[in-house]
Amino acid sequence: MQLTSYFGITFDNKHSYEDFGVRVISRQIGNPPKIKRKERVPYSNKIYDFSNIYGGQEYDERLLTYTFQVKDYEKIDLNIKKVEVLNWLMKPNEKIKLIDDHIPGYYFLAEVEEEIDFEELRFRGLITVQFTAYPFKISELYEGHDIWDEFNFLLDYAQVTEFNVYGSLEVTLYNPGASVVQPRIISSAQMQIIKDGTTYIIPSGESESHDFVLQNLENKLTIVGNGHIQFLFRKELI
Repeated sequence: MQLTSYFGITFDNKHSYEDFGVRVISRQIGNPPKIKRKERVPYSNKIYDFSNIYGGQEYDERLLTYTFQVKDYEKIDLNIKKVEVLNWLMKPNEKIKLIDDHIPGYYFLAEVEEEIDFEELRFRGLITVQFTAYPFKISELYEGHDIWDEFNFLLDYAQVTEFNVYGSLEVTLYNPGASVVQPRIISSAQMQIIKDGTTYIIPSGESESHDFVLQNLENKLTIVGNGHIQFLFRKELI
């Protein structure tokens, strides 16, 4: 007998209802707090905020809390189901992909770090789990995709993210997210990218650098070289 589909979460490549038959009866998607780095001028009421000194506002981790309902009329089977679900949730030892069916098109990077609460009732149990997650939810699709049905006129930018370069080319990349992003670059030959007066050497093949990031919204680049270059990045939203 096939289970009726319910909204839930996918974590560690398994779905809460389709794979375990447990229903999400409550969810709380916490928002990440800003990390502020402030200094007060001695003998003054003036306070300087250095939070953006490295190009973007920092955020702390966010919390995701879900309560699952486990049902079974046999106590032994109920406890077996409890063990199965707890092991599914606790197994990963790093932040991995978590998809919430109520937030289509995006995913979180999350891990269970704290103890999971289990409340046993007569013929059912309630499992409450708190995930510690990366501050931003991440788009499933790369920027520059041409899937019209997935385009959001409020959040997305229609843009080109791969180019043929013959000598020198001026381009603009848009980062519509709330965070700076570090693109993965695929280049058919070694090239140079000039951004904000700084020159970055891009090797042939696939590369990624912590030094080269795309700021929120407009990023003007000069690409120097000969060949094909592609920028792979996803928007990250609060």
